[in-house]
Amino acid sequence: MYDWANSVYNLVITTTFFPAYYAAVTGLANFPDGITFLGRRFVNTELKDYVLAVGFLVIAFLSPILSSIADYKGNKKNFMRFFCYLGAFSCSLMFFFDKDHITLGLICFMFAGIGFYGSQVFYNSYLPEIAAENDRDRVSAKGFSLGYLGSVLLQMIGFGLVMAMPNNPLPLKLTFLLVGIWWVSFAQITFNALPISPKSERKTKKHGLANGFHELKIVWDQVTHLPVLKRFLGAFFFYSMGVQTVMLVAIDFGIKELKLPNEKLIITAVIIQIVAIIGALGMSKLSAKFGNIKVLLLTVLLWIGVCIAGYFITTETHFYIIASLVGLVMGGIQSLSRSTYSKLMPETKDTASFFSFYDVTEKIAIVIGLFTFGFIEGISTIRNSILSLVIFFILGFVLLIFTLVKQRALQQKI
Repeated sequence: MYDWANSVYNLVITTTFFPAYYAAVTGLANFPDGITFLGRRFVNTELKDYVLAVGFLVIAFLSPILSSIADYKGNKKNFMRFFCYLGAFSCSLMFFFDKDHITLGLICFMFAGIGFYGSQVFYNSYLPEIAAENDRDRVSAKGFSLGYLGSVLLQMIGFGLVMAMPNNPLPLKLTFLLVGIWWVSFAQITFNALPISPKSERKTKKHGLANGFHELKIVWDQVTHLPVLKRFLGAFFFYSMGVQTVMLVAIDFGIKELKLPNEKLIITAVIIQIVAIIGALGMSKLSAKFGNIKVLLLTVLLWIGVCIAGYFITTETHFYIIASLVGLVMGGIQSLSRSTYSKLMPETKDTASFFSFYDVTEKIAIVIGLFTFGFIEGISTIRNSILSLVIFFILGFVLLIFTLVKQRALQQKI
């Protein structure tokens, strides 16, 4: 249900309504020479990528500290709740974003991302606590599927508002407000259901700030002695650079290169979410039959195809086809990566610290991906940025092969 609650941020804020509104507000009509920020002029989407990347850097720095405190104090649900409220409140404040308040909009956009991804650190760490190992692929996929379904419902409400008041910015701004309300409201179901650590399992530790990175080092030391997990994290690091970047900038491509109107962008996003449900559940079933690593290899290959095809697309029909393929592999690779990590990590009570390591790995990957994408767009074109992501996927694919080889070797020894 937390996927149901917070996935509206992913769809409405990062994928459809906000990118469309941001493009309209910051486009050439209002800023013909680009946006001036911190004394430098930026392409509007380039600046948005950089701002979001800074948010990811903040989370990469904070998550080991917070997860360590959560493990030692047994209060990770409180941290999850704080970031949930931060993200939801920031989304609602976007209601006041317009061409005269660009800085406000970008700050809210950044803090909404910090809230979303900050809460995910603690949310993901509950998976090994509430699901047996054999159930984790299914439970993880079900969470993502509910998230896609819930976000589509709110998306359709927003779409209805847009159709009722065409050529009016108010429906988009109202949808930002609704995202915050939806997120906070449905999250209460999760907060009421999730357990807190019993007092017997809580630890006390001084110097929580330094200890957070000490815990990260402890996790790293354990990872280096787990050859399969080590190789998987390397692969995850590289293919996450591509996956997350594509998800965050796909709609910008449709706006800038294909000039798609808002209504068609919203329809595209709904297609992606619906297909993603099928992808998440389908990949879960395939992993039960063929194994997680083999299925991840297939999805990364499909992502490579998506990026290459994206470079060449020129029509609306092509965009819909690629969007459907993105949806299929998006749900599968996210849910399967999370459950694969939970299976490969050792048994431990410090789940928040282990998932903090997972989260830091992903966030640093996203920062590199977004900065690379924004930089290449700034000096050339957005098409070249899309094509450059192929390199990250290829590196991830190669490391997944190494992971599979090592896994088989260890199984043969056993």
